[in-house]
Amino acid sequence: MSHNIRVVIVDDHPLFREGVANTLLVEPDIEIVSQGDSAEEAIRLACDLLPNIMLLDIDVPGGGLNAAKAIATACPVTKIMILTVSDEEEHLIAALRLGVRAYILKGVAGRELVRILRAVAAGEVYVSPTLAARLLLEMAGALPGARLQASPVDVLTERECQILQGVAAGLSNKAIGQQLYLSEQTVKHYVTNILQKLHVHNRVEAALLAVKSPELFD
Repeated sequence: MSHNIRVVIVDDHPLFREGVANTLLVEPDIEIVSQGDSAEEAIRLACDLLPNIMLLDIDVPGGGLNAAKAIATACPVTKIMILTVSDEEEHLIAALRLGVRAYILKGVAGRELVRILRAVAAGEVYVSPTLAARLLLEMAGALPGARLQASPVDVLTERECQILQGVAAGLSNKAIGQQLYLSEQTVKHYVTNILQKLHVHNRVEAALLAVKSPELFD
């Protein structure tokens, strides 16, 4: 039985789409099961093939976010990754609200794309660090009274706070482990515990919640 990560790529620029496909095809655990160039095709391919990953551009004809909404409803087993040139925060927020598991800016290195794809397939959530940092800073600016409110991270241990700082900075489990001299698997367990303690669903929600506790970053 194959345990490959089955991927559908939908982008209306054939040259870019083929480049992504060629990057992924050399990986022994990744299988490109189909390609498309529109929101309509993305929805059809998701329903017909139930891939593990739908790699989708926001700007495809018919709207990538429209496709993401339909796929999230009809095919919840398919994890949606947005790969786009759009760094508009409203697009990022809309995508996350729809259940998109990764928001990646085009220009990402091939090796990094492969790493993110594997992480998403394993259940993680990813946002391009530049976008995540900008969103966190803007939210911090929008919360002038945050220091007067009860800190949502009071329930965390010192080690968990250190790991949450790494999550908020957009670091991977491996990178956090390297900083704190912990194994990647240990960090993963810590992150799972942090999400449960904070009553959030993913790393992005945890990072956004961390902004309400700026003392975490003092």
